[in-house]
Amino acid sequence: MNSPARDELLASEEYRKLANEHSNYAQQIESLVTKKYPSEEDKIEVVRLKKLKLRIKDEMETFRIRARQMS
Repeated sequence: MNSPARDELLASEEYRKLANEHSNYAQQIESLVTKKYPSEEDKIEVVRLKKLKLRIKDEMETFRIRARQMS
């Protein structure tokens, strides 16, 4: 996606919220996978967070498609 289109989407509060959630999940995943000795709970949490992150990414894509159709 080119920068002006992304900037337009980020101007939307809903899209910005989704982008922030996506970023937060990525940071949480990164902190868990970089542990030297992750527990089984950590591994399960990584899977859960990856699923949430993917769901948010899908919502962002749907939002982007709707915005494109409206313009």
